[in-house]
Amino acid sequence: MSAIESYFSRLLNTRVRKLQNRLFIGSAAVLLIFTIAPTAQGQTTVSAATVQLNVGMLNLMPTPTTTDPPGSFKHVQPVDFDPGKTYLVQAAWLSGIGCPTGASIALPNSTFTGVGGSAPYTDLACPTGDLNDQHNEGLLLVKTGPTNNFAAATAELINVKGITLTELGYDIRKSGGSGLSPLGSHCGAGAPRFDVVTSDGNVHFIGCNSPPAVVEGSSTGWVRLRWGAGELAAAFPPITPTDVVQRIVIVFDEGTDTGPDFFGAAILDNIDVNGTLVGEGSVTAN
Repeated sequence: MSAIESYFSRLLNTRVRKLQNRLFIGSAAVLLIFTIAPTAQGQTTVSAATVQLNVGMLNLMPTPTTTDPPGSFKHVQPVDFDPGKTYLVQAAWLSGIGCPTGASIALPNSTFTGVGGSAPYTDLACPTGDLNDQHNEGLLLVKTGPTNNFAAATAELINVKGITLTELGYDIRKSGGSGLSPLGSHCGAGAPRFDVVTSDGNVHFIGCNSPPAVVEGSSTGWVRLRWGAGELAAAFPPITPTDVVQRIVIVFDEGTDTGPDFFGAAILDNIDVNGTLVGEGSVTAN
């Protein structure tokens, strides 16, 4: 990050904190258009204007209303942001599209006229999962068309305020193999990403492949990605063990014009915060 960008980032954060008490919070979601370029060192660089857009719009997003104590993460709420009513984005938990953990498959009878039995089935990428997920749900995030469409699929992580981070992650429906294949869900530097807001007013960005995650499991259909302390320290800006979280939002705002896959969609499961997994939630599809 250049000295000029660093200056404007600090200046912006100071102004945002002063404005927060005067903002009228009325928006139900937010577009976070995020232009990221990996450098030769594998870090990320973000323009001052992009940081300003992201921080300003995040502060228009109402904080979630919860009844549980802070730090009791157990819910991920999907939200479509589509103020222009383009109907080109979607965010929803849906049954049958998640990473199977402790599932079962139906076996045909000898005449193939019905079910003759069952067999257990767990994908190699997700030996553990959310015990509350009884329908193999997955989080669908879609943006159809160009990235510059003023729309995004988002998901708010509930009850994370006040915690410090040791780990973030998710399972993504994508071919594993020897690395992250272009096949399957979109996994770019900008989406799907975690936007982590900390108590000092900073917004930290963790893209699907920037900074690179640790692959903890993979199969032909899924990859388990985890960002531990070392990977969080490589976020933009770095997340330290003492940073206190105010909120975390998953954002998907890269469309079908963005490589390496040009797919414009991702399926996630088992959203991980400090080892707690959430793999089910509200069906909010419109």
